[in-house]
Amino acid sequence: MPELPEVEVCKQGIAPHVLNQNVTDVVVRNAKMRWPITPTISDMCGEKIISVNRRAKYLLLGTVKGVLMLHLGMSGTIRVIDKNTPIAKHDHFDLVLENGLALRLNDPRRFGCVLWITEDINVHPLINKLGPEPLSSEFTADCLYEKSRKKTVPIKTFIMNNHVVVGVGNIYANEALFLSGISPITQAGALSKKHYNRLTDNIKQVLSAAIEQGGTTLKDFTQADGRPGYFAQSLFVYGRAGQACLHCKETLLEVRQSNRSSVYCPSCQQI
Repeated sequence: MPELPEVEVCKQGIAPHVLNQNVTDVVVRNAKMRWPITPTISDMCGEKIISVNRRAKYLLLGTVKGVLMLHLGMSGTIRVIDKNTPIAKHDHFDLVLENGLALRLNDPRRFGCVLWITEDINVHPLINKLGPEPLSSEFTADCLYEKSRKKTVPIKTFIMNNHVVVGVGNIYANEALFLSGISPITQAGALSKKHYNRLTDNIKQVLSAAIEQGGTTLKDFTQADGRPGYFAQSLFVYGRAGQACLHCKETLLEVRQSNRSSVYCPSCQQI
């Protein structure tokens, strides 16, 4: 599914086209998403989009009246298109703007969401228990270390918990742990403060690099303008099980953790 860098790239891609634009129409073709599209979403008509933000993997388009929350789910894409662009299969939602463009959500699996929220977004149940943003000043090695004390879960499971830190999805958890020399199966509580200093720095580095390069190329992800991302060209371990480690040439191993694939080098990741 699209991970935090992909959603951040999407946010950056749509912002210049939607910011300070009035909404002229809202088109709902299929309201049956992960949660039903909010019935009062037509209240957005006439509203000006005054902010475009991201919290975890949620895109947040703010107006005076409320916030449009979008999530891409497992396979969703959002594109900025001419409002008269012919409809394709799985085009479930359009936000039509005064500049003649439309923000169109295509979601074959319908695991995404389109919610119109008029209360304080920070108290919404999908938002209020999220951990810090990984690229923010709130995400520190001290924070990660303190949360990890007495935790027996594997470190990869720990850093993928959105209550601990948001947006460290499977791809980037694999990569950050490799760069840190930490095995994905090591217990979170067994790592020292020095290890968490290294891991925190590498999480930030991997996510920043992915955003800069345009997100990871996956079959289900394209940027807002339809172009794929490029970070997949730089992956050290994810998707490379059975191949040689790019550092030491040892064969990369794969284990299953919480129904996710973890690939690691038994030589480089001995912590």
